[in-house]
Formats: sequence, structure tokens, C-alpha cells
Amino acid sequence: MGKLTGGIDNDLIGRLGNHVGRRVKGENIISMRPAKSNKPPTAAQLAQRLKFGLFTHWLRSALPILEIGYQHYEAEMSAYNMAVSENMKYAVTGVSPNFTINYSEARFSKGVLRKVSDAEIATTAGAAIEFTWGSVIGQSYSKADDQVGVIAYDPLKDEFVALMNAAVRSAEEYELQLPLDWTGDVVHCWVLVVSADSKRVSDTKYVGQLTVV
Repeated sequence: MGKLTGGIDNDLIGRLGNHVGRRVKGENIISMRPAKSNKPPTAAQLAQRLKFGLFTHWLRSALPILEIGYQHYEAEMSAYNMAVSENMKYAVTGVSPNFTINYSEARFSKGVLRKVSDAEIATTAGAAIEFTWGSVIGQSYSKADDQVGVIAYDPLKDEFVALMNAAVRSAEEYELQLPLDWTGDVVHCWVLVVSADSKRVSDTKYVGQLTVV
């Protein structure tokens, strides 16, 4: 059942007959309900569904990151849906039905800011990761006070630890504390950059993997 959010001349949210209303980036979008089909799905359709399920499951816990990393992408979809679409396109490996995530191609952001250079990671005692990077200051889309975000993911625990304002670009280092029960697990790490006013982001940069100690 659809709901008019303020009267006959206002937004339609939900289903009304063959129409569906929803809010997308502050706008009311009305579309036709897709017709049901009795045809069995093709192999390509099944593969696409498997990929979609893989990434919606994986990225659900990264939503706060994605809302920053894809906040300015100009498309009629949410930041989360845009991120799922991008990762389905670039970060999948394997043959159906045995798809897996290619972490080195995973994306949490898309933008024009300059990425950090020479990013590296190292383990430190007590379940922490030392992120280091180079900073090129003064060029286009690269300022000293840009905020560097750091991300770590533990596939065994299926958990993310991330901080979007870990350090300014010019600091060139940050130590990220992980849960102690991640000790002994292999984790994957990424960095991205967000401008001080949060209006711009960089593309995601994969830094590598290591074993937590």
C-alpha cells in the first residue's frame, strides 16, 4: 500500500497499483512495478544474482564508510547501491557459482582527490596496524589538512574496523587499534582521503594484507 506524505499533491512512498514510489537523494521517484516472469533465469542472470548477494552481504557492515566515499556520485541510486554496483563490476573473481572477492580491487570511495602515495602497513604488538604514506602537498586536489581514512577487514570474523578522519594527509602515519581477538588473523587494508570540508574524496587505495600480532 502506498502512502502520500502530505496530501494528494505530495510524495508517494510505497506501492499504488502498478506504481512504486521511493525517495532517492531527496527526490520522489515513481516507477512501474516490474512484471513477473514465468521464465527460468538464465545462467547469466543467476551469476549476477550470486554476485549481488556476495557484495550486499560483504558491504552491509561498511555502510558508514560508503556513505562518505560515494556521497557525491551523481547517479539515481544510494551510496550503498552505487558501491555494490562498482564492486560487482571490478572486485569479483572466480567462475559461477564460486565467486569470491578480489580485495585488491575493492572500492569504498570514488572521487577526484589525489590518493596518498607509497602507502604501506606493518604490524605492531597488541593487535595494531601502523599505516604510513607519502604526501604530495600543494598540487591540485591535495592539501595538508585532507583527512586520511584507514580501513581494515578481517574475513575470518567478517568485520571492519575503520576511521575516516584518522590523521591529516601531512602526518604521513597512523596506528589503527584492532580488536584483540583478531590476533593471528589475516586482514586486508585500504586508505582513502576526504577533504577537510568533507566535500571531496579520493578513490580507494588497497595497501595490502598482513597477519595481526
